[in-house]
Amino acid sequence: MKKQITLIVGMMLAIMQAMAQPVEMATTLRSEGKIYIVVAVMLIIFVGVAAYLFTLDRRVAKLEKRK
Repeated sequence: MKKQITLIVGMMLAIMQAMAQPVEMATTLRSEGKIYIVVAVMLIIFVGVAAYLFTLDRRVAKLEKRK
């Protein structure tokens, strides 16, 4: 049990260290002002998927009511 806890804590520390390092691609996009385009595209995709799931849920609810 002690080995497992040590392993988990070690993995968490390694992940935290890897995430703390700046990503060059993000830094470049931010400096050139293109990060806003990336965020806008991601937002559009998220809204599209959310709207699709919402309409799909309504259709399924209608089908369930019919039975």
